[in-house]
Amino acid sequence: MAKAEIANQIRRLRFEHDEMTQQELADRVGCTRQTIVLLEQGRYAPSLALAFRIARHFGLSVDAVFEYRG
Repeated sequence: MAKAEIANQIRRLRFEHDEMTQQELADRVGCTRQTIVLLEQGRYAPSLALAFRIARHFGLSVDAVFEYRG
């Protein structure tokens, strides 16, 4: 069985929001910069709570930021 992946729009959204840095986003949503790096690379699936915090920060729904690719 293939590994399920969670795709996201975080990198695009950061740049659409005044070219926000990974560190700025991490500080605003309560995680580390490394977590944001791994999310953007598709190497980490966020907790549900973190997914909601990121989506809320951008004023979007979770499914507008994250896409499950099973």
